[in-house]
Amino acid sequence: MSGIMRLYRAERWLYLHKLTPLAMIIKISIRCVGGVIPYQADIGKGTFITYHGLGVVINKRALIGENCRIRQHVTIAANDEGAPVIGNNVQIGAGAVLIGKIVIGDNVKIGANAVVLHDLPSNCTAVGMPAKPVKFNYAVESSE
Repeated sequence: MSGIMRLYRAERWLYLHKLTPLAMIIKISIRCVGGVIPYQADIGKGTFITYHGLGVVINKRALIGENCRIRQHVTIAANDEGAPVIGNNVQIGAGAVLIGKIVIGDNVKIGANAVVLHDLPSNCTAVGMPAKPVKFNYAVESSE
């Protein structure tokens, strides 16, 4: 687990246990180190933010699944309708932007600098502005 995620886990624990002033101290530390990762955001276990969270901004209403990989300079932003909900095992490329009340399925790969404005189904690779699925990654089942 990266240092930034250790700090996030500590601030999240403090927040959930009604120790918000201490959580805010860690929040300020994270902001000074690299990005904005608020303790209110719900980030699943095993999620890894590369480069110590450099330039990463996550809205406090975001929901991020388990075992995701978020690269540097990613923005996960809310709008008036809501914040992104990201499934498990999602990889988000450097500089990608996810905006609004969108749902990203499990096992999705989002390319670098993609701008995601709409839901993405599970098991796909999406690129572009706006991001669109360009490949579907379905496992081949054996008939034995």
